[in-house]
Amino acid sequence: MPYLFELLIEPCLNYEFMRIALLTGLVVGSLCSVLSCFLLIKRWALLGDAISHSVLPGVALSYLLGLPYFVGALFTGLLSSLGIGYLQQETRLKEDASMGIVFTGAFALGVAIISVVRGQVNLFDILFGNILTVTGEDFRLTVVTGVLVLLVIVVFYRAITFWAFDPVGAQVSGIPVKYLHYLMMLMLTATIVASLRTVGIVMVISMLITPGATAYLLTYRLPSMIWLSLFFGNFSAVGGLYFSYYFDLATGAVMVLVATFIFILSLVFSPSQGLIRRMKDNFNPSS
Repeated sequence: MPYLFELLIEPCLNYEFMRIALLTGLVVGSLCSVLSCFLLIKRWALLGDAISHSVLPGVALSYLLGLPYFVGALFTGLLSSLGIGYLQQETRLKEDASMGIVFTGAFALGVAIISVVRGQVNLFDILFGNILTVTGEDFRLTVVTGVLVLLVIVVFYRAITFWAFDPVGAQVSGIPVKYLHYLMMLMLTATIVASLRTVGIVMVISMLITPGATAYLLTYRLPSMIWLSLFFGNFSAVGGLYFSYYFDLATGAVMVLVATFIFILSLVFSPSQGLIRRMKDNFNPSS
């Protein structure tokens, strides 16, 4: 135990970048985990994927113009969110087609810009993240974003929950579902942008889905699902950080691998929905 304690404490005691990375990982893990529960209920996994890829041209333009990456990423992310929402609600296009058009177009634009300014942009960090390079300014930005998003969820929790489970019933009850739709897109965009430096564009979608999906296999109640998702998301962030530090691996990728491993355990051993339980039920149909 003392040796394990030393392994956990030593990096944070000796290196400031590890302390910042650890705190940032906890914020991002919490933010993504809470939002992942609502995305899973709303079946918006593809939307998170679309917006996460749509911020690439904004990040590239920010580097090109010498602006903070957050500015360009948030602008193009919000623009893409509005574009997807408009196509969904104002045209005959289905949800998947609207997302696919905006996602591929924006991502292609980002790749084209990066190909022009290749020497100024680290594409690997943008796509896969590097929490070990997070600065104090990045951390403060992440904290502010996290507090605002979580505060909105707490304030509008009942309305968002009603709308997520029953959008038609919510509309009939007088809840402004159209505004909730765009509010959720705004929160999703802000979360993705806040997570860029930590897990990157490609990996953030996993952190927005896997913790909630893991919790979904273990409980039937939303509050319990949120708390379980919080635990799994933070464990994945912190565990991925330490694994990447000691084994010199890509941090964002390791965080996702830890989250995926926990999901596989849940898939196999879940008391009510796990593979082992289903095998037992198949062998004992009368039970």
